Amino acid sequence: MPLYEYRCKKCGSVFEILQKVSAPPLKVHEKCGGEVERLISPPAFQFKGSGWYVTDYAGKSSKEKAPEARAPKETKDAAAKPSTDTKPAAPKT
Repeated sequence: MPLYEYRCKKCGSVFEILQKVSAPPLKVHEKCGGEVERLISPPAFQFKGSGWYVTDYAGKSSKEKAPEARAPKETKDAAAKPSTDTKPAAPKT
């Protein structure tokens, strides 16, 4: 359940109430009977760091990479050059 923050317009006190999301907002301060307004407050957590990605897993160090990221990639130049490892064709007899 979320924690909502309210301020009384009559006495000026600020208080927090634990309410269901579906519950209607408070209208009257229980202590003085004054009208209350719900305050907008920042979330209780912060996102820090470089971010989260689909390939991230818990406990995996940031230095490790996915196996496909470590495999060497073939370039266009390597594909265009003929290989020097091939043997010449055998003579026909």
